[in-house]
Amino acid sequence: MTEQQLLDYLSLLLIPTVGNITVKTLVSYCGSIERVHNTSKSQLLKIPGLGEKMVDTVLEAPQYRKRAERELKFIEKNQIRVLNYLEPDYPQRLKLCADSPVLLYFKGTGSLEFRRVLSVVGTRQATQYGRDICQKLVADLQDYNVLLVSGLAYGIDYQIHWHCAQQNLPTIGVLAHGLDRVYPLEHADLARKMMENGGIVSEFVSQVLPERDNFPRRNRIIAGMADGTIVVETPMKGGSLVTVRAAAAYNRDVFAFPGRVDDSMSAGCNWLIKQNQATLVESAQDIAAYYGWEKGESPKPDSTQTQLLLDLSEDELLIMNLLREKKTAHIDVICYYTALEQGTVSATLLNMEFRNLVKALPGSIYKLMY
Repeated sequence: MTEQQLLDYLSLLLIPTVGNITVKTLVSYCGSIERVHNTSKSQLLKIPGLGEKMVDTVLEAPQYRKRAERELKFIEKNQIRVLNYLEPDYPQRLKLCADSPVLLYFKGTGSLEFRRVLSVVGTRQATQYGRDICQKLVADLQDYNVLLVSGLAYGIDYQIHWHCAQQNLPTIGVLAHGLDRVYPLEHADLARKMMENGGIVSEFVSQVLPERDNFPRRNRIIAGMADGTIVVETPMKGGSLVTVRAAAAYNRDVFAFPGRVDDSMSAGCNWLIKQNQATLVESAQDIAAYYGWEKGESPKPDSTQTQLLLDLSEDELLIMNLLREKKTAHIDVICYYTALEQGTVSATLLNMEFRNLVKALPGSIYKLMY
């Protein structure tokens, strides 16, 4: 992404009422971010779902140019990597989420794209039971080369990041504010340590404060970046359950450690298990067995597979998202839900099979290969 393209994206995203889905729609229909800014109002009005009010708002982008230029200077001064949803270094799991951020701001030396990624969430008031689980979980997952993602908050988040940092394991903290600060401030030293073998990431530009409404947005990124979300301890209300709902919406796995029936800090975990909204786990080995992981495999994804994922056509992406949701699907089901002709689906599936993206099972049933 060039400097000019980044300014074009920022000018749109800085408009308060223009969100990620709107920007993606504009880029999709116009062909590029540059063309979005050079397309007339009459042409923009032809884009489905925008409407005149939104188009008029989009046309206000030049008013945000100076603020975009200031942000660009901040990015350059602080050596922040900006990841665009259309580029190879953007987390591929997150890219599959319809409401994923157009831009991610990343500070650190680690990678966001590992073969195995898990998010870990829990209460800010962790008990000794929860802290012990975090310590053992991190120690045992070390054998499986897993990237752990959390939110750098008090409690369970802190425990996960801290134990990873102590063992020089990769961990990513997702923030609910700009990268010009660390919240809570007490975790600034930990954040600096995390950057040595991981880092911190946010969708928010500088000067955005950790306000209440930002945390659910942060939580969806935590869920979207991972194969599954692990809940260590949580009461019946709290941000952990927001992350769980996001993970469920993205058709990602949810795991929960059970607790005593009279412990309020485990009430949320016990409820998730009881409602079949989470798989009960007692150790890292349970999670490894669930995924069929073997110890010692490379943590980074196969570069050939990653490139294949980046080259998905629109039809392939539709099918891949459906198979993520359904796990397996008959070709007729794929045709129904994607609204594609059977010939198109057959040809697309065959091409995806040649590229090791899907596997054909007996009876014209298909599943993802990763």
